[in-house]
Amino acid sequence: MMTRLAAIVCLLLAAAAPAFARTLTAGPGQAYPDPAAAIASARAGDVVKIAPGTYHQCAVLNAPDLTVEGEKPGVVMTGKVCQGKAILVVNGDHDILRDLTLSGAVDPDGNGAGVRAEGGSLTVDHVTFTHDQDGILAAKMPDAVITITGSRFTHDGACVHACAHGIYIGPIRKVIVRDSVFRDIRTGHAIKSRAASTVIIHDRIMDGERGTSSYLVDLPNGGNLLMRDDRLEKGVLSSNSATAISIGEEGNAPAHARVEISHVTFTNDTGDDTAFVRNETKVPVLIKDSALHGGGTPLVGPGRVSHTKVSD
Repeated sequence: MMTRLAAIVCLLLAAAAPAFARTLTAGPGQAYPDPAAAIASARAGDVVKIAPGTYHQCAVLNAPDLTVEGEKPGVVMTGKVCQGKAILVVNGDHDILRDLTLSGAVDPDGNGAGVRAEGGSLTVDHVTFTHDQDGILAAKMPDAVITITGSRFTHDGACVHACAHGIYIGPIRKVIVRDSVFRDIRTGHAIKSRAASTVIIHDRIMDGERGTSSYLVDLPNGGNLLMRDDRLEKGVLSSNSATAISIGEEGNAPAHARVEISHVTFTNDTGDDTAFVRNETKVPVLIKDSALHGGGTPLVGPGRVSHTKVSD
């Protein structure tokens, strides 16, 4: 009796379990000749491992819970966008991208992206975006969480028909940017987010000598913001020397939100009276335990500045 019951339970569990995840290898001498072929064959839960090399192609990720990663440093996908959108168009939910370089995403509409996120939550881990119009462009996905860790955005951004940015996050639940670098962003903003909650921790967001970015951080519709342990710098070539962090410029901000910026160092190299934070919402901003070098105004708009040093 017990043996029969155990057999029935095993059959039910087997029927409910997802298909066994596979590892698909891509590149010269691998099971698949290139990343696009492996990604096209991937199913839910699979891992695509890419051998080092430069691949002049793009790919569309349709499977959920898919991991696409470089086996070692030196995996570059460059020079082509799929569907007029991105080098990697992500339609799956809870996908992971890791240890890749996505370079030269350019499209005539001005929104060629290293990654276009359209399927749901996404993790981007140790990915380099360089010379793309948008590094990451995320669509409206109200329940999605996008997590970006240990990644680099250099020489991204453009203004063609509209402006593109280091990252441009549409209306999602939360975006987390941690331990990442934004440098030499061109014309657009380094980080632009319409997420309900934006978390920026231990990042470097710096124009450098050649960067022409507008805002370093832009939350056009407000929302929750937590910034902590970041280093920011606005350079002499900035296309907007008036403001470093902009909140609520386009209106429609929620009435109840929490905005806290702490342990941040901002260097103003513009020579102008730059506002570190310009708050156009009714939600008070708290800036605390921070340091502002190069002059400027810590806060324009509602809020409070505490234990923050401003020096020339």
